[in-house]
Amino acid sequence: MKRILLIVGGGIAAYKASELVRLARKAGIGVTCVLTEAGSHFVTPMTLAALSENQVHTTLWDLKNETEMGHIELSREADLVVVAPATADLLAKMAAGIAGDLATTLLLATDKPVLAAPAMNVRMWLHPATQRNVRQLRADGVTVMEPDEGPMACGEFGPGRLPEPDRILAAIQAALSLPAAPAPPVEPRNGPGPLTGRHILVTAGPTHEPIDPVRYIANRSSGRQGFAIAGALATLGAHVTLVAGPVTLATPPGVNRIDIETAQEMANAVAAALPADAAVMVAAVADWRAEPADRKIKKDGSGAPPPLALVENPDILALLAASPRRPRLVVGFAAETNDVLTHATAKRSRKGADWIVANDVSGDVMGGEANTVHLVTAEGVESWETLPKEQVAERLAARIAEALAG
Repeated sequence: MKRILLIVGGGIAAYKASELVRLARKAGIGVTCVLTEAGSHFVTPMTLAALSENQVHTTLWDLKNETEMGHIELSREADLVVVAPATADLLAKMAAGIAGDLATTLLLATDKPVLAAPAMNVRMWLHPATQRNVRQLRADGVTVMEPDEGPMACGEFGPGRLPEPDRILAAIQAALSLPAAPAPPVEPRNGPGPLTGRHILVTAGPTHEPIDPVRYIANRSSGRQGFAIAGALATLGAHVTLVAGPVTLATPPGVNRIDIETAQEMANAVAAALPADAAVMVAAVADWRAEPADRKIKKDGSGAPPPLALVENPDILALLAASPRRPRLVVGFAAETNDVLTHATAKRSRKGADWIVANDVSGDVMGGEANTVHLVTAEGVESWETLPKEQVAERLAARIAEALAG
């Protein structure tokens, strides 16, 4: 059985931790809870103990446990450490390496992966200090989910809401390389549509491949086209699982989102999300990764750059197309700077995809408002006029609906 250590921070969203514990236990994941002092004002140790069927830890000053160095053991006996809700205060302390209570001491002492689900006021989330802390944590290897967007208890609206427990559970399952449970039907945004009852997997955004604690290999993908496609598919009634790289976009309504950072994490999340009726692989996945240094790489005074040994990342599109759980329709994307159709046609054959959506990214397409794409299929090439990315998404979603209906 996989186990998580759940650190419950303060804030009104702390009540959702109880539902997260329930869902994790139902999914066969063991849970041990650490309740911060601030969190205890919103949820009680007894509630979390009853749901997790384990002792809830609240303080460093348990003499018996500390005689046995309990905080070190506790920090390392789980397979994953989850912080939910991760308040602005907790994120700041994590980024600075502060160890002032049981929760922050565990986070500094652990050698296991850490997943943080933020929850705070919109202005706190968008503050430069919080965004700086999030960047630092991601560079340190912490998976920081993007918060949900919507109305808040304080009356404001925007990004900062704690991701829903089922979305956090999906991120936990991806981090633990566990298959996701069949998701409940998602209510279509505009009522039943041609994709009602279909599960469609979408990837979007870049991946970040760490070089050292402060640097990473990345690309200019904004994720906007992939997010637009996920939203358009949900509008047609599909249950959509969106595996998203590190971007700051709001989750489209009706879409279940899983946040990742690296190509390997994306590969794990894609595998865990199967089965699916169709997969639309829009993400700009880094082809290569480095073995990250455990400390910042410094200049040595010689003027020569440091050696950087690169290894190939998993080819997620090719692996999916060859999988025994292959979706009925596999759609890849090809972002090219020259010979667009030649490269896209070769990619469709080489990767085993049904369709390739190709575009020329030599201009300002990455991060821009519009896209000019070519749909490459076994029947030939269909070139579309330049359209806003939302309209590209709507046209592609309609074509997917037609293909699955046929």
